[in-house]
Parts: sequence; C-alpha cells; structure tokens
Amino acid sequence: MQTRNLGNSDLAITPIGFGAWAIGGGDWAFGWGPQHDADSIAAIHEALECGINWIDTAAVYGLGHSEEVVAKALAGMSAERRPYVFTKCARVWDGNRQIGKCLKAESIRRECEASLQRLKVEVIDLYQVHWPEPPEDIEEGWQALQKLKQEGKVRWCGVSNFSVAQMEQVTPDGPLTSLQPPYSMLRRDIEAETLSYCQRNNIGVIVYSPMQSGLLTGAWTRERHAALPADDWRREKNKHFQEPLFTRNLRLVEVLRGIGGKHGKSPGEVSIAWTLRQPPVTAAIVGARKPGQLRQLIGAATWRLSAEELNEIEQFLAENPIS
Repeated sequence: MQTRNLGNSDLAITPIGFGAWAIGGGDWAFGWGPQHDADSIAAIHEALECGINWIDTAAVYGLGHSEEVVAKALAGMSAERRPYVFTKCARVWDGNRQIGKCLKAESIRRECEASLQRLKVEVIDLYQVHWPEPPEDIEEGWQALQKLKQEGKVRWCGVSNFSVAQMEQVTPDGPLTSLQPPYSMLRRDIEAETLSYCQRNNIGVIVYSPMQSGLLTGAWTRERHAALPADDWRREKNKHFQEPLFTRNLRLVEVLRGIGGKHGKSPGEVSIAWTLRQPPVTAAIVGARKPGQLRQLIGAATWRLSAEELNEIEQFLAENPIS
C-alpha cells in the first residue's frame, strides 16, 4: 500500500488507519456497547496484515482501555512490523467515570505520562489535542504539547475538532502537523474553508468517521438498529441514527451499494473512497471491532470513484438534504 506524508512531519502513513474508538468498549459516555478484547486484538493484527501502518486512539476511549488494548496487540512486535501510534489528550475523568475537559499544562503532562504507560511506549508518534475545550486554555495546552515534543516524549503534535481560527491561534507557539476532523457524506463542514487552509499551510488531514460511525457500511438494518445495546452512544446521541434521517441514510447506502457493486466494492469502501477523493485529505480513520471487517473496507485505500459516480452521489444528497 502506498503511503502519504503527514503534513510537515516525517510520518509516511497509509491512506487508511485503524481507528480504536470502538474497541474501548462500553460502560462510558461514548461507548459502543460490549466488546471482547480478543476480537479487538485480532482486528488490529488483521489491519497490519492488510498493510495499514498506523493506529489512532485516545486516552478517553474506554477511559484508558483502548490504549491498553492497543498495547496488548503490539506487545512483542518487531520494530519493522510495529505501526505508528497516535493518541489524544484534553479529556480527563474522575472516579465516577465522569468525563471533564482540561487543557491546563500540568494536566496535559499527566495525561501524556499516563498514555505512555498504558501504551507501553517511550514516545508517542502523534499527540493530538482531542477537543479545543475549554477555549480559554487552548494556547496553554498547545504550548504544553510543544514542550513534550522538545523533551522527546512526543514526536509530532496535532489537533482534532479545531476550527481554522483555532488553528491560527495556536500555530505561533509551535508547528501544527495535522488536523483530525469529522468528515463523511453526512458531515461536510470542512469543505467550505478548512481543507483549503490545511492544504495551503502543509497541515495533514486525517478524517474520522468517514462511514458516519458505521452507518454507511451497508451492514445496518432496522432490526439491528432496534437491538442497539443501551450503552451504545449511537442509540440516542447520534442524530443520523434517529428518524427521519435513519431511513434517509439507509436509502443513501443503497445508492452506494449500487455504485460499489459494479466494482466488487462494499458501500463502506465507497464512502471511505469518497472522503479520500479530496487532495488535502491525507488519510481516513477506519474502525473495526472484529476480524473480517477491515478486509471488506481496505479496497478504499487504492480505488477511486469516477466523475459520473461522484455526480450520482451528489445528486442524491442534493435531492435528499439532511435538513
């Protein structure tokens, strides 16, 4: 699989990376329901077998559990086979599993040390501010990341969910390697200004939720939707899984199925390839919870949609607006 350079860094990453949000499991505010660690580890190993060379996680995923699972999956792996590991900070939690927002320098340092321990690594390849919250502490938090980089605990620094104005706010204090925004056919905010800004400033873009939290994979039915476990955040906190959008989105999936079927591709591969069509997008984060799932999606790394196919998707989106 070919690689692309991530922004101003020396990280050459594959167009698809393994997303470790869901493997954090359930029993936290944004959990995905019950998850077996053995399945998670097998899914990570399959991703590496498919040629993927980076994993994206965060301290808050499963309240530390996702990072621990990543460490187990990579334990004893040779340096040649070991992937890059990206993680995030600025979300903390208490003994009652309540999540808070913090960008204070001392908190960022504690979070970094805790992530290094959970991941069992000496340096984090890409350390990202998860959310620009609270906004009054953005600069302090970014300065803390730069100091961690100077100390060799972090190789490169990025941000997630930042606006253009917020990126402009922090860059005077140190180079910004990457932005991680949400991007899919159902969330297109970054097309207006963000992508061109990143391209002009050599900021890599690694998009998350290209399949809108799994909705565009082609695996959803009304029965599966009704059977979502109570601790799956999509049940009540994701509007695209609620009516009337859920029915509309199932119709979109059938359009993607028709396009992909002509090429032996799944709806998920169509949706991922759609995000990768944008030149400023370096790569897409693709989650998997068990072996077999990534093999149905990996083709998106190299396959591209034709102009006619892109127009067919645009026509459906225009005729069936989210609003």
